[in-house]
Amino acid sequence: MRIHFLAAFAAGIALLASASSAATQAPPLEAYGALPVVEHIEISPDGTRLALVTVAGEDRLLAVVDPGAGAMLGRIEVGLAKVRDLAWVGDDKLMITTSSTQSLSDLGGWRGELWLGQVYDVERSRLVSVLHNAPRVSSLLYGYPVVRSTTDGADLFVRAFSAGSGLISLYRIDPATGRGREAARLDGDISSVVLDASGQPLAAAQYEDGSGRWRLRFWNGRTFDEVWSTVAPLDPPRLLGLGRDGRSVVVSAIRGGAEDVEDEDGAGLFEVDAAGTWTPLPFEHRPTFLLWRPDDGRLVGGAFEYDAGVEYSFLDPAAAGAWEQAAAALAGRRPELVSWSHDFQTLLIYTSGTGDSGTYHRIDLARRSLDVVGPAYPGVTGDQVGEVRPIEYAAADGLDIRGYLTLPPGVATPAGLPLVVLVHGGPASRDGMGFDWMAQAIASRGYAVLQANFRGSTGRGRTFLEAGYGEWGRKMQTDLSDGVRWLAEQGIIDPERVCIAGASYGGYAALAGPTLDRGVYRCAVAIAGVSDLRRMVEAEARLARPNSETVRYWNRFMGAARLGDRAIDALSPARLASEADAPILLIHGRDDTVVPIEQSRLMAAALRDAGKPVELIELDGEDHWLSRSDTRLRTLTEMIDFLMEHNPPD
Repeated sequence: MRIHFLAAFAAGIALLASASSAATQAPPLEAYGALPVVEHIEISPDGTRLALVTVAGEDRLLAVVDPGAGAMLGRIEVGLAKVRDLAWVGDDKLMITTSSTQSLSDLGGWRGELWLGQVYDVERSRLVSVLHNAPRVSSLLYGYPVVRSTTDGADLFVRAFSAGSGLISLYRIDPATGRGREAARLDGDISSVVLDASGQPLAAAQYEDGSGRWRLRFWNGRTFDEVWSTVAPLDPPRLLGLGRDGRSVVVSAIRGGAEDVEDEDGAGLFEVDAAGTWTPLPFEHRPTFLLWRPDDGRLVGGAFEYDAGVEYSFLDPAAAGAWEQAAAALAGRRPELVSWSHDFQTLLIYTSGTGDSGTYHRIDLARRSLDVVGPAYPGVTGDQVGEVRPIEYAAADGLDIRGYLTLPPGVATPAGLPLVVLVHGGPASRDGMGFDWMAQAIASRGYAVLQANFRGSTGRGRTFLEAGYGEWGRKMQTDLSDGVRWLAEQGIIDPERVCIAGASYGGYAALAGPTLDRGVYRCAVAIAGVSDLRRMVEAEARLARPNSETVRYWNRFMGAARLGDRAIDALSPARLASEADAPILLIHGRDDTVVPIEQSRLMAAALRDAGKPVELIELDGEDHWLSRSDTRLRTLTEMIDFLMEHNPPD
């Protein structure tokens, strides 16, 4: 096994400048809080080149290397923009999709993440903007770009707003100039489009937010004809991509005949053609996510997330054989497929977990070589990664709850440890067993970290997800404290030394701990948390419409009968501030367009009025996802300082 990649960066990118601390000493918080050194990485279609976005401080740099020769082929500064996607357009050009938080005066001051595209020509070291100065066409992109590789070369497609039609249109982009020409005009309410293997429109999904009517439509050469429709005010079908034959599309929908592969919404996976024929996909269980061929976008397989790692089921024998060989080379290290060449012979794989803070590997099956590309967190060595154990316990009502316990590095027999309950966002999401930078940072300071996949989380089927409906601040909350009590019964943690922390929904849960599930926690840290449920949903209604699918979704999950239902005030921490029984730290980005910073300001004001201990930290230039290194590090530093003040580990 060779390790040669980092040498290609000696002239400018100090990937390992902050690297290894002594094994007997906890790494500095900068080792965890900085953004991962490799933020995006993709292998070229022919497998000979790697493109990656690296982060140094706040600046992002796109680099293209030949890993076989250990040579730098090109590099260009991306700057402060947040890179959302990186895609090869042929073997010599790259589409870079970035976003920034901005306001649009034309939309009444609407504030959100605006997406732009640029194409980098590796051979010419030239960068061009996509749709820049295009007459009567906005350069703001709508969704991710699509690349199709044909016998004539690689084609790039984006969706953007046309002032001429007043609609979103599909544009074919010349990657050499960034100019585009309209490939298809899309009707209003079209939410997604699938292109066939040659880059021609094949099908589109249309959703009417108010009525809940969802339509599947196929392209007839001029427009889209409706093939099937249904009314779904909640959990509408989803158009996912191109089918195996290149003429059908993959749809997730609630229909009979696929009960064994249902997802959390009761939907099955089907291939649907223009004649309206529905064919269930041949998976034994519902995949966590699907995989597509890198050349023409056709369905190639599915991935399943388990405690032991990600398992793959491929529908293409060539892909299945390639993955079997590659996975065997990294057996026991939880390998995950990141990218592969068009012939499946060169693969980019990521590993992480106990003893591994995240490592990228390149496997060339033809040459039978395995190279270490580089680390995600070079400042955290393998022996500084705390052990992550899967755990399982019963909630108070008997429901089986599963999760993960991260131990301080070097602790093999835990007893009487201080605990931090770290709650995931969503809430329709889940924690996994891989390297989690925040959980590992907390554990490095001497804490055990509990990450419970409480009811309402994904990955356990429809019944488990639905068990969370209406349980914000109720059983979803006590699922967490039931985990605390179980760990105390096992003697693993000290129940008198427990704090709770989380972001987004996890921030809500952190606030609900001291206000709704009192007597469990010594302190709470809420990052971008919701504090007033009714005001949060009302804010969503102002952005969309009062009867939108988004509003209906949140009402169902929170347990509101309708928009403005005051019953959920009893579950809102900001309205229960006088009940808080522990100090609270609030952290929120001023550019958050998902949970408005108003939510943290409301909570801080209510706690101060009630005479309760509270700190509010507002992060300049930060969004909902902690996308900046400086603010992410500040968040981590403030959190650790707060935990150690109110719940010292020794």
